[in-house]
Amino acid sequence: MRILLTWSDRGSAGPRPAHHSPRPPDDQGPVGRLVAQDDAGPWDAAIVLTTPAGEGPAHRLATVLRRTIRKVDIDVIEDIVDPSDHAALFAGLGPVLARLPRPADVDVVLSAGTPQCQTLWVLLGMAGLLDRGGETRLLQVIPARFVPDPHPRAWREVTLDIEGFPEVRALRSELASLRAQTDTLGLTGHSPPMQALRSTIARAAQTDLSVLILGDTGTGKERVAQALHRLSRRSEGPFIAENCAALPEGTLASELFGHEAGAFTGAAGRRRGLFELAHGGTLLLDEVGEMPLRVQASLLRVLQEGELRRVGGERAVRVDVRVVAATHRDLAEEVAAGRFRADLYYRLRGVTLDVPPLRARTADLETLVHTFAVEGGRPDLTVDPTVWPRLRAWGWPGNVRELRAEVMRWCAFCVDTVRPGDLAPELQPKGAAVVPSASPSAGPLLRPLAVQVAALEAEAVAAALAHHKGNKSAAARQLGIDRNTLKRKL
Repeated sequence: MRILLTWSDRGSAGPRPAHHSPRPPDDQGPVGRLVAQDDAGPWDAAIVLTTPAGEGPAHRLATVLRRTIRKVDIDVIEDIVDPSDHAALFAGLGPVLARLPRPADVDVVLSAGTPQCQTLWVLLGMAGLLDRGGETRLLQVIPARFVPDPHPRAWREVTLDIEGFPEVRALRSELASLRAQTDTLGLTGHSPPMQALRSTIARAAQTDLSVLILGDTGTGKERVAQALHRLSRRSEGPFIAENCAALPEGTLASELFGHEAGAFTGAAGRRRGLFELAHGGTLLLDEVGEMPLRVQASLLRVLQEGELRRVGGERAVRVDVRVVAATHRDLAEEVAAGRFRADLYYRLRGVTLDVPPLRARTADLETLVHTFAVEGGRPDLTVDPTVWPRLRAWGWPGNVRELRAEVMRWCAFCVDTVRPGDLAPELQPKGAAVVPSASPSAGPLLRPLAVQVAALEAEAVAAALAHHKGNKSAAARQLGIDRNTLKRKL
């Protein structure tokens, strides 16, 4: 599948800016000239970007493209408000790139759009963020006045050999930071603590330092580790996680470092450990505070020397692994108590990330509840307004994991709306009687069905738009409807 991705070259409605010279009547514009070339395509789909003010002209361009490229699905997206603002433009392009299918070849028209848009296309292409498992091409259309008639080819593919420039490496680092700020990274919520965490993750991901992730049980420390891996230069390598508290000392050493045949009873053959399996990638050691002291000594050697010895082995094995450790314990106290090696503690905390507990980011409760309701197959589940104060007042000792379990129970037992009587006993007001939800036939509102359905639909649309900060394309995808259908409903 080949996709054409371009900014609209038809401007916006209203008077033409003074610095824009009029286009000759016979000039098709860069996009039109490109698709008219037999050797440029063919394309299976096209996406045209524009601003809200340019929606009309962009749709006229889409009509021209439909006549030129037959049997092609063309989508016009006008969610990007300011194409001259790099940050706003990058944030707007994120949802567009997320909807590109895999595998696909992607052709980007550099000749249409603002200079800022052209710059971002180049950076996205060179950073590999346009890659959808196929070929990525940056296409430049030569202006008509410079092309003799006839001309064998009015376009060229742009290739840039810019790997060695330090400026490009700095821009890639900035790009990763912007990406972390605009992408959820698998971390739900946009409260200030979560925004600060994403920003720190983006900076830490650009280094190869060991990372220590601290946080209460159930806060999502493994998701943070996955986000670190995704943004790092090791993202193409493996991500492997092991819970150090789940295995006894002898088994844990074998799991981490591997063993040779005959190293112990039952070791029938050589076995590579998780460090070798994670070579070139990231290894998460969850609950590292539970690791026995003898295994801690072996781990310290691997971190310092970059090599290990399998259990029962004699030969050193070189490994290139970034270690991310996570724990809910206070490791400084564990060091003082003699239960954790001080040298390993200082080695692990090259970067320290504190994952906020749910009680510190109650602003994310509604988003989290909706996310878990969708996961539980109940996107239509609504929450009575009287329930939210109870959810915000609860301390959530089990954090996000506890909230997820609560929502999953609602998905199983609530008919349509979650009411105070449906909450777990610990969430009930003291002395309150538990009253189950009313049956569908006993609802207090005896309004016509069409009126009730319309009200629920309006509530769902408003919630989706609020969640995606007004982005109609993202809201439509979440609601499972076409973007034009959403616009008609609005």
